Amino acid sequence: MQLRVHNSLTGRKEDFEPIEAGKVGIYVCGLTVYDLTHMGHARMMVAFDMIVRYLRARGFQVTFVRNITDIDDKIIARAAESNESVDALVERMVVQMHEDLAALGVLLPDIEPRATENVDGIIAMIATLIDKGHAYAADNGDVYYRVASFDDYGKLSGKKIKDLRAGARVEVEKAKEDPVDFALWKAAKPGEPEWDSPWGKGRPGWHVECSVMSTASLGNHFDIHGGGIDLIFPHHENEIAQTEAATGERFANYWLHNGHLNVKGEKMSKSLGNFFVLKDVLENYRPEEVRYFLLSAQYRSPLNYTKEDLNNARAALCRLYTALRGHDFREWAMHDTEYSERFYAAMDDDFNTPEALAVLFDLVREVNRLKDSDPEQAMAHAAMLQRLGSILGFLEEEPETYLKSATSSAESISDAEVKALIAERAAAREAKDFARSDQIREELAAKGVMLEDGAGGTTWRRQ
Repeated sequence: MQLRVHNSLTGRKEDFEPIEAGKVGIYVCGLTVYDLTHMGHARMMVAFDMIVRYLRARGFQVTFVRNITDIDDKIIARAAESNESVDALVERMVVQMHEDLAALGVLLPDIEPRATENVDGIIAMIATLIDKGHAYAADNGDVYYRVASFDDYGKLSGKKIKDLRAGARVEVEKAKEDPVDFALWKAAKPGEPEWDSPWGKGRPGWHVECSVMSTASLGNHFDIHGGGIDLIFPHHENEIAQTEAATGERFANYWLHNGHLNVKGEKMSKSLGNFFVLKDVLENYRPEEVRYFLLSAQYRSPLNYTKEDLNNARAALCRLYTALRGHDFREWAMHDTEYSERFYAAMDDDFNTPEALAVLFDLVREVNRLKDSDPEQAMAHAAMLQRLGSILGFLEEEPETYLKSATSSAESISDAEVKALIAERAAAREAKDFARSDQIREELAAKGVMLEDGAGGTTWRRQ
């Protein structure tokens, strides 16, 4: 099987061929840590976590780099609003981000560089760009990239320099030679963090930070660069221009971008005020439910955020875990089957998670069909179900634990109380008091506990 990925640079699916056989270097633009992680961020983080997990499942040795932007206009403004230092705000947000992402099963990157740890490299790249005629120091202490000096500008986004000039603001900074030029270095303002440089005290521009952090971690030329679709322009376009101009080499071979998470047709973002903080969502939904929802659409497609879709994800995971219930599959020897082949074929098609999830539900049907007539085959299918689900980052809990757990806000009845009512219901049924039996079922259902009667007795799960 051949892995194919959609390359934003060419606008088409291409066979994935790493620079070095068996190894993959991937850089993903991480978060600017001025506020709590919201569901839009979570979509990007889960999408690339899934991609990294799958590349590793395919046998690649992956070096995954995801940066932290820890100096930025928004960070400085938020620190001032909250009356704390930039460092204190950054550390508080990084700790919370790591907690949120760990809850979602997002693996830590192999390398997690911070912009402020790479200022020397940033200054060196800017100096190289000036020496090569691609950048200039302005009278106001800023340094700008000379966009017109890079012949391939626009090759990722399709933007034309003449069109960008036509749409530029009239009140453009007078220090710029050209309205489309962008800042590599910003002169210090009173009270802001600052570093010494050949052009005076100041701090890096956003775009050049990622150019330096990615190449410092993976080399000038690496396999995959990723991020949200909103970063294609100007961020990723500018990264390509400044990096290739500085190094004289091709930057990244494949550019992967995840689609927006939308609310009522609009991109979820802090600027629009339509965002949902991940920490708050996890008060009402279990992490694997949120992860399942985020993978329910192909990563490049837009995904609408609704409670109905989150509830559908909850129901879907319940079906998956229920199929695993009662099967001791952890030590089962695995062999590829038509199901694993179909799963890998779906994932090899630009990480098509909806098709991969459909394979999991075909396995559920087989497990349920065989559990009485052929327990050994049912066990084998359950083992395959769990193995393939774990590649996507779920079905990693014990089925009984998952089905009997609840979100923190939904815990309204203890396990002991559930068991006591089930025992009372069994006694009522034995005494043919079916009215009381039905009443207990309804009482439990009202508290989010579903009963399932079978040949082996009554089992239960939280809804």
